[in-house]
Amino acid sequence: MRHTTIVRTFALILPLAVSIALPLAAQDSQDISVAEAARRSREQKKATAKPAPIITDDTLSPAPATSPATPPAGQQSTVTPPGAAAPAGTSNGNAPSAAEVAEQKKKDVEALKQQVAALQGEVDLAQRSLSLDQDAFYSKTDFSNDKDGKAKLDAEQADLKQKQVDLAQLKTKLAALGAAEEPKTPAPPAKP
Repeated sequence: MRHTTIVRTFALILPLAVSIALPLAAQDSQDISVAEAARRSREQKKATAKPAPIITDDTLSPAPATSPATPPAGQQSTVTPPGAAAPAGTSNGNAPSAAEVAEQKKKDVEALKQQVAALQGEVDLAQRSLSLDQDAFYSKTDFSNDKDGKAKLDAEQADLKQKQVDLAQLKTKLAALGAAEEPKTPAPPAKP
């Protein structure tokens, strides 16, 4: 009888011990994964601790003004005066390669495109503002006596026309560089 009591006790204790031991083992593995996650998080914070610098007009130093006749300090002049022979054995090593010229042209085109986009936004805003101000001005019953309002509208119209002229000049300059304008919206398909 004693033997059966031991077996029964063992049969009851074994599942109870297993049910306690399994969550503890799982908790250890979770502690390890939480610790690993914390380490990774600290490493990511260290990697992204320094924010990217923001470049503005205030943070940039102006380029030194040099005259076209004098080369910048530290560079030799590659221009030979008229009538003077080029030194023997020297070649014009400072001439930009075709790839450099193409890259510079690409940068110029991108800069012009950004300027055109910015100025186009300003023109659109000025047109909307002028339209709203005209509506407000002409909705008054005595708008013909409002000389200040008329002067404000005239100034806005002149400003809008100047921006449109500047935009046209930039677009002409962009076209001269050989950049074709992309259409803003595709044309709708023709109906049969």
